Amino acid sequence: SIRFTGEVLHDVQSDYQRVRILESYKYGKMLALDDMVMTTENDEFHYHEMISHPAVFIHGNVRNVLVIGGGDGGTIRELLRHSKIDQITLVEIDQEVIVACKKHLPSIASEFNHSKLKLIIDDGIDYVRKAKSSSFDLVVVDGSDPVGPAEGLFTKEFYKNCNRILCDRGILVAQGESPKFNENAFIELNTTLRDIFGDKNAPVSLFYVPSYPTGMWSFQYGFKKKSDIKVPEKKEQISSFVNHHNLKYYNYEVHCASFALPNFIKKQLDLS
Repeated sequence: SIRFTGEVLHDVQSDYQRVRILESYKYGKMLALDDMVMTTENDEFHYHEMISHPAVFIHGNVRNVLVIGGGDGGTIRELLRHSKIDQITLVEIDQEVIVACKKHLPSIASEFNHSKLKLIIDDGIDYVRKAKSSSFDLVVVDGSDPVGPAEGLFTKEFYKNCNRILCDRGILVAQGESPKFNENAFIELNTTLRDIFGDKNAPVSLFYVPSYPTGMWSFQYGFKKKSDIKVPEKKEQISSFVNHHNLKYYNYEVHCASFALPNFIKKQLDLS
């Protein structure tokens, strides 16, 4: 639970979900979708830095990015720090999320007018199904929990299409749920990605978001080709990037350590 002040800054029932911006005591303003906290001013950088930067540095030459979901704007804000990226296509099903965050969370939703952004209000699952093969270097699935409009983001068919639209060296990174809170969804997603991308090409990254249930959360990856997840040769490049952009969570050491899994998670995922 998170204590909030009682002040409701935004409360709209869209065609898909209830979208609210609430004021909390500890975490500042926060976005809630159908009563689930999605992001807060105080700790959003934990999530948005970790969903963006590791994949870009692992790939090394990301030019064209697809983001499914992410209507709060934090993921595109972080991706646009990488000057080599030519275009980001953001497909968000619920325009009301963008409206609410631009008005009440401007520090997160700060890049919706960027010239490199192509914003599409549509169903991301349908968009991926219709997209051309080998058209993106990076696909980021920045969805909510597997209920409501995000339920389809956890199906095998969806991730098969994500694999298809990735370029030869493409990378998928998906919001992977909590191994301590949403155990079944966490395990099922990993099984799906390993089936599609291969056992050695579906690593899991752990990080911490205080306002999320249990604090421990994950991103799950799919690599079209085997990649070095710890990128030792890029240590100076990453450190320079971190310092230049004054990042608050991500750094080289965190990048490497996030892929180290506790024994109970290895057992959950049947990893030797």
